[in-house]
Parts: sequence; structure tokens; C-alpha cells
Amino acid sequence: MSRILKNTIRVASVLLALAIVAGVSFATLFHLGNSPPPPPVSVPEVDGVYVPDAGGGSGMAVRFEIRRGESARSVGNRLLAAGLIRSAHFWNLLGRFRENHLRAGSYLIEVPSSQIAIRAIMETGRDELVRVTVPEGRTIGQTALIMEASGITGAAEFVAAASSREITESYGIPGDGMEGFLFPDTYLFPAGFPAEKVVRAMADNFFARLASIDDGLASMPPEELYRLVVLASIVEKEYRVADEAAIMAGVFVNRLARNIRLESCATIVYVITEKLGRPHPSRIFYADLELPSPFNTYRVAGLPPSPIASPGLLALEAAFRPAKTDFLFFRLQNEADGSHTFSKTLTEHDMAGGLFVRGW
Repeated sequence: MSRILKNTIRVASVLLALAIVAGVSFATLFHLGNSPPPPPVSVPEVDGVYVPDAGGGSGMAVRFEIRRGESARSVGNRLLAAGLIRSAHFWNLLGRFRENHLRAGSYLIEVPSSQIAIRAIMETGRDELVRVTVPEGRTIGQTALIMEASGITGAAEFVAAASSREITESYGIPGDGMEGFLFPDTYLFPAGFPAEKVVRAMADNFFARLASIDDGLASMPPEELYRLVVLASIVEKEYRVADEAAIMAGVFVNRLARNIRLESCATIVYVITEKLGRPHPSRIFYADLELPSPFNTYRVAGLPPSPIASPGLLALEAAFRPAKTDFLFFRLQNEADGSHTFSKTLTEHDMAGGLFVRGW
């Protein structure tokens, strides 16, 4: 065999070996970059809320949102920060070989998932989650209708779950249901999500928001916490001007301390709509003030037996930190802006006039 042929074979062998090594190295790096990291221990606040079995399997899933106008690089950085991918560099490299672009939307990503699987989901543009907003001051029944209309879960199933003693006891709530403890907020849920998981997600959000006010609030005695949530629910239904919420809470605290009936019109509306099943009244008559119910604070002293709605963060803050004043009365003074007049005595209250002759 000639020297030239031997050298050619030798060079070809080296090149083949290098190609094999390069191929193996590339395959190894590709596998490493594409393979998912271990499931994250903690949940990043801005990148999703983990939901057990959200995908119907035995693992976990994360709700992840691509914002409108967001770049693929930004998405990769947030996926990395959320612990959903191993390498943002591989994410960017993978994007160069994908013909389809990422589309804005909210997606349900199973944990763990490869980068290719994640991109495939995000390239479809099909939102895997339903965005639903529960406004402040809604009751369990009203929230159930919102969930059903959004296609998340049935109204009857939601009410049953929110009334479950097992769920109530798991959160240490001494009442008969979760009224007042389902935080009003905007949520992302899969369509057809189990009612129990919807209720628990809203309750978890409630206690997380409560901790944002004060870390010690959620750990206070259950009966005291329940009492303050009942108060917050009344404040939620009464105030319209944010600066007045804490003052209203202070008025109710003062009346409770003096054993004066709260005489809250919000509790009358609750009796009419939630207990009697009537339409929301456009006005309250004197006859309504005599309705027999433990929730009628015109007839019964003290707080109602349970919350009358889901209070938002402002109402919760007001109930837990009421304004210290000498006021014992307030009445709606301006229907357009919702402002009230506050008074220390019944005489001042009556002289204030306003839109109502008596009461609030």
C-alpha cells in the first residue's frame, strides 16, 4: 500500500473519529440542554403557581404566561428563573431552528417537560387556561356562577366544595363554610378544573394575602381571625371611597365595644338576596329592617354569624387596622362619589341629613 494511501486512510480515520466524538458530544449537549431540571422546590412569585395534578396526571404543572410583545429570549430567561429549563442558551439556540414563533397566552406546562415540548406548547397559541376575575364583595353563590359561566367548574359543585367541612377544617376555619375566605382576584384555571381545587387555590391566595398585611395575622386564634374576617366582609360591602374603609371599620369597632347594634344596610341586602333569594333591592325599606335573621344587624347585636362576602385586601386591612376615632355613625352623603359623613352622636348624625332619614 502506498504511503499516500496510508496517509489518506489515517487522515480519514482521524476525521471519522473526530466526527464521532463531535456527534456524541453534540448529542450529549443536546440531551443535557433539552432535558428538564429537577422540579423546583419553591414557587417563584412572578412565574406561576404550581397546581398538583393540574394536567390530570400524577405529576405537577405550572401556569406560565407569555406576555404580549415579549421576546423569546425574555421567555427563556423567565423559564430558567422559574426552574423549568436547564439552559437559556439552549433555549435561544433551539429557537433558531424552529419555524414557528412563540405566541402570547397562558399555558399549562407539565413538570418536568423538555424544552422542545415546552416550545411546542407555546407555539400553538392555544391558551390552556381560562382567565377569570372574581370582584371584591362577591358571595360564594355569586362566585360559583362566575366559575360556571367561565367554564371552569359547575356552580353546584363549587358551592358544595366551598361548604365542605373537610376543606373548612383543613384551613382551621371555625365556620360552616369558606364564605369570606375565597380571595377576590384574577385567576388562571384549566377548563373543567375540579371545584375542590378551585376553592383551595382561592383560599391559599387569601391566606397569602393576609400574610402580606402582617405575618402574624394568619396564625392568630381561629375565632379571632374569623371575627375580623366577618367585620372585613361588612366593610367591603359598605365602603366606596378607599380612604373611608378604615374609618368605617373604626365605627363598627366602637359600636361593638358599646354593645350598640351595627345597623349595617349591607347585612340587610345579604338577608334579602342570599337568604331569601330575592333580587338585589334598589332601596331598603323600614319593613326590611325587621326581617327575622341572625344576619340582620338592625335587630341583632354583635357581628353576623359568618362573613357576608369575600373582602378584598383594602377591607381586610381596614378590619385588622381600624381607624381610632370617636365616630359612632356614618351615612351616605354623596351618591355620585360614594362619600359618607361620619358623626359622633345621634344628634349630629340626624343633623347631617344625607340621603337617608335614619340608619346609615
